[in-house]
Amino acid sequence: MSEAATPSGATPHRATPSGATPHTPVHPGGRPAEHAPLLGLLFACHLGPTLAVTALTTALAVAAGRDAKGCALVGAAVLSGQLSVGWCNDAVDADRDRAAGRVGKPVVADLVTAERVALAARTALVACVPLSYASGPAAGTAHLVGVGAAWAYDLGVKGTVGSWVPYAVGFASLPAFVAFGLPGRPAPAWWVVSAAALLGCGAHLADALPDLGADHAGGVRGLPHRLGPTGIRALTPLPLLGATALLAYGRPDRAGRLALTGAGVLAAAGALLGGRRPAVPFATAIGVAAIDVALLLRRGTGIARAGSRALRRVSRQCA
Repeated sequence: MSEAATPSGATPHRATPSGATPHTPVHPGGRPAEHAPLLGLLFACHLGPTLAVTALTTALAVAAGRDAKGCALVGAAVLSGQLSVGWCNDAVDADRDRAAGRVGKPVVADLVTAERVALAARTALVACVPLSYASGPAAGTAHLVGVGAAWAYDLGVKGTVGSWVPYAVGFASLPAFVAFGLPGRPAPAWWVVSAAALLGCGAHLADALPDLGADHAGGVRGLPHRLGPTGIRALTPLPLLGATALLAYGRPDRAGRLALTGAGVLAAAGALLGGRRPAVPFATAIGVAAIDVALLLRRGTGIARAGSRALRRVSRQCA
């Protein structure tokens, strides 16, 4: 789930009649300047997280047993949703990014205007609706709840103590989306959904760390900003370890036990070495997250078997 938000207490965006903000360079004719709009849109969508979440969910659909058409629909729906969230991020944050001097942002660099990015976000969101419901009503609703949570984060929840909630809801919606789209519409296992929610909480903490300075300057006071860098590094491994434990013991096997042991060793190493090397806890947390993702994909086969069992029960009842 890509990050974006309206800073708490920030001045609302006020566009001029031409559609440009007061700080946006304009052409002599009054149009906002755009040096490379297509390239700007590509950068503004938060390409790395967008592709990562899309690839993870599509891989989960493959592991769960969806056919080629179903996996393609999952990938298209998640991609459109993530694009809408990423573009919403940069459109909403344009003024704050300019004030913070974040020249790496495409809107600040005048590659593309905030208005064009906002239009792309709305277009992607509209496309996401039929693509999500192509997997069925329950699956579509589950996915759109997650996308809606991400938009709520972008539009203001980021600046509150509940900033972790949209991440938890957004990540939890992904295995639900995959499961409800299987034959028989099986409900996802509670421990898979809970593990995904915890993975989202850990991702939120880790994702906020690099931008703490700029966010503070913009008045953002979400949970990570209240914790500070030391608190983030200390807390991030906990939800990730919780996710590992749920995935390991929701369906016990040797791989799960090994994964939990490896995650525990990484978290302990981060705690022990963090005093002398501040970057170590963050690096070990990323390692634990990688273990969680691998274990989540492995557990996708369990969702497929649940769907098969549901179909068999229905067939026996009909017979």
